[in-house]
Order: sequence, then structure tokens, then C-alpha cells
Amino acid sequence: MRRRRISQINVVPFIDIVLVLLVIVLATATFVVHNAVPVDLPRSSAKTKIPPKSVSITIDRNGTLYYGTETVSLDGLRRRLEKLDPAKDLVTLQADRSSRFEFFVRMISELKGRGFRKISIVTRGE
Repeated sequence: MRRRRISQINVVPFIDIVLVLLVIVLATATFVVHNAVPVDLPRSSAKTKIPPKSVSITIDRNGTLYYGTETVSLDGLRRRLEKLDPAKDLVTLQADRSSRFEFFVRMISELKGRGFRKISIVTRGE
């Protein structure tokens, strides 16, 4: 009993798998939300990416504070910051460019006063 040599590879199952994986990637990529709170960020030439495990604080043009996507008061934000580890956790700060600079400085001094060492300021690329 002699085995017949396979001289060709059937690529149809491979193409089917690749297409299914492509559909899965495209379907999940549309659900990734970068910035849920609409703010007009200032421009910067620095190109750094935000690590996936970071706490986001946003200040809109009226001075309203957001922790992630949830609106919080300054006292509510302070309570949430107490739960974080200032030595390890990264805080990303996003401020609308038309907001008063006082709000931004107040937030930086609040974070520095609590001992946060890893503070990232988010800007828009040029």
C-alpha cells in the first residue's frame, strides 16, 4: 500500500480562518473609545501613548471635573484619589484648552499634594 504524495496545499480553510479573524478584529476595534468626554485638547508635538491602565481626570471648558466618564465634584474626586496608590498609579489629566488655567493648576496641585508622581498631561498632536 503506497501513500500518494501531496503535491498541493489546500489553502481554502486557511483563508476562511483569516477572514473570520479579520471580521472579529474589525468588529471589536469599532468599540474602542479613546476619549469619552468631549474636550478640545491643546496641541503638542510630543508623541506619547497613554498606558492602558491609567486613571483619567478631565476638565471641560466650564471647569466640570470627570473621573473617567463620570461627573464628580472636587470632594468626590478627592475621595476617589484616596483609593489610589500615588507611587504606582498613573493619572492622565485632560483639560479643555478654553477652560480657565486656574482649574488645571488646582488639579495639578491637588495631585502633587497627595504624592502622585506619575501624572500625564494629554494633548492633541499637531
